[in-house]
Amino acid sequence: MCGIVGYIGGREAYPILIKGLKRLEYRGYDSAGLALIDHSESLNVYKAKGKVSDLENAVEKNDTTGNIGIAHTRWATHGEPCQANAHPHYSASETLALIHNGIIENYASLKENLQERGYEFKSNTDTEVLVQLIEYFKNTETKDLLTAVQLALREVIGAYAIAVLDKNQPNLIIAARKSSPLVVGIGEDDFFLASDATPIVEYTDKVVYLNDEEIAVLKKGEKLKVVNLYNEEITAKEQIVKLNIGQLEKGGFPHFMLKEIYDQPECIRDCMRGRINMEGTNVILSAIIDHKERLLNARRFIIVACGTSWHAALIGKHLIESFCRIPVSVEYASEFRYSDPVVSSEDVVFAISQSGETADTLAAIELAKSKGAFIYGICNAVGSSIPRATHTGSYIHVGPEIGVASTKAFTGQVTVLAILALSLAKEKQLISQNDLEIILKELLIIPDKMAALLQKNAEIANLSAIFTYATNFIYLGRGYCYPVALEGALKLKEISYIHAEGYPAAEMKHGPIALIDAEMPVVVIATQNGMYEKMLSNIQEIKARKGKVIAFVTEGDNVISQIADYCIELPETIECLDPLITSIPLQLLAYHIAACKGKNVDQPRNLAKSVTVE
Repeated sequence: MCGIVGYIGGREAYPILIKGLKRLEYRGYDSAGLALIDHSESLNVYKAKGKVSDLENAVEKNDTTGNIGIAHTRWATHGEPCQANAHPHYSASETLALIHNGIIENYASLKENLQERGYEFKSNTDTEVLVQLIEYFKNTETKDLLTAVQLALREVIGAYAIAVLDKNQPNLIIAARKSSPLVVGIGEDDFFLASDATPIVEYTDKVVYLNDEEIAVLKKGEKLKVVNLYNEEITAKEQIVKLNIGQLEKGGFPHFMLKEIYDQPECIRDCMRGRINMEGTNVILSAIIDHKERLLNARRFIIVACGTSWHAALIGKHLIESFCRIPVSVEYASEFRYSDPVVSSEDVVFAISQSGETADTLAAIELAKSKGAFIYGICNAVGSSIPRATHTGSYIHVGPEIGVASTKAFTGQVTVLAILALSLAKEKQLISQNDLEIILKELLIIPDKMAALLQKNAEIANLSAIFTYATNFIYLGRGYCYPVALEGALKLKEISYIHAEGYPAAEMKHGPIALIDAEMPVVVIATQNGMYEKMLSNIQEIKARKGKVIAFVTEGDNVISQIADYCIELPETIECLDPLITSIPLQLLAYHIAACKGKNVDQPRNLAKSVTVE
């Protein structure tokens, strides 16, 4: 959600900023802009509604020279998407320009105070309030930009990642964060700034992740300086970021989403590497070894997550309760933080987030920590806020996910949760060595089964073309595959804009069956597991009402395949690992329906990859 890029050094800033914005397009946005201090020390701001390409067209005939600049993609919060509300925002005197991710919660009162002092506003944003407030302090309290930013941020309630330019200090960028990610890249004689590392890795692998209420002073010719709001200097912890440009390119695929669906076999191998031995006889998760007593003695587990991660959490609940006999509750992070939850020091809270920056999940973590709970993070983005806020955790190691609709992160999360459940069960001596090995050996060959399943891509594409007419879908699953039905419905909603709902199959007769008619496609996950006969009955109920059944069944099925309208066979696996197989054809189904409808698959409307505001 929103993207920040900045540069200061000896190179031309404009090409770096534009390329950086394009690297951040996956985050979701509705307008873009940039500010440059040119070689004559003029501060130029250019903005456009729409895509980064629209911004490029808008500035084509303007002066884009300069070695210092900041750029932004905006996802509207305060004020509609338009040029006036796009970032950067000038201060009243047009000597300052500021970009901002997050929300200033007390902007209305701050704006009222500034208006009483004669300030006028050109936009409806909370961001313009902040740049005017900085200018107010710069004019009345200090001439120094850093001090003015510190004074202004002490007045702010809310979340922010900001970068500020001052035409009177043309060799300086001031950047700060609170509850919204910001990373500084350290080059040879230059600095890079971004919301995450993706725009930076092309130029340097040395980064510093800012923590809450830290301010980075990026000054040409000097070393990085980090201070807090009260000007106390902080030792910047430099890290090496492990990303490569190849991971950020489409690799010949028409969309990032399809590439990432195809990435899954190798991603799941990476996820398991070092955690399951090659023989499939042992599983080790370092976080469990390091915190064994705390985890084994937990009264209960609480999992907090949002969206796709919440669906993975439902599968995790089933895995942990089945293998470890520990009660698990799964909560939407956005509801958990406001529900006055009963949490104690005997509880362990698992926080799941692909980006590691989800605002609601971060808030849920802080609430749980305040009640003494032990926090375990499951994330993809190394160095993101959630890993830094938790006591321990596990990365899913699936590489950067650019498509807004999550695919490989979902299967990576499910894999880590399976490994976690098996590791805990082994430590609690609740699983026999023989049973453990059966599951581990099956996990090790899941990537090969995924790869075999991907060979059915053309078959699923042909099937998808039939259903571009649909305006509604129902998805049904049982047991471990009920959350997969929810996830499949979410994927279709996200990228094709077709209304879809997922249900436990047995619940169909408690209401949703009223929707069934000859125009209603029903996706049924009906693999050979303990509830196969129940699923067969549900399919017969749908067919009796003329519903169109798309069934995903186990290879060799000769019963459901005879009564379903359309049937896709899937490789057989152990029931508890079914989600790793069944989720892939649902991802492909959603992808191809959306592609057939001509939708922007990687950047669906109104959505953002990383939801960093409440």
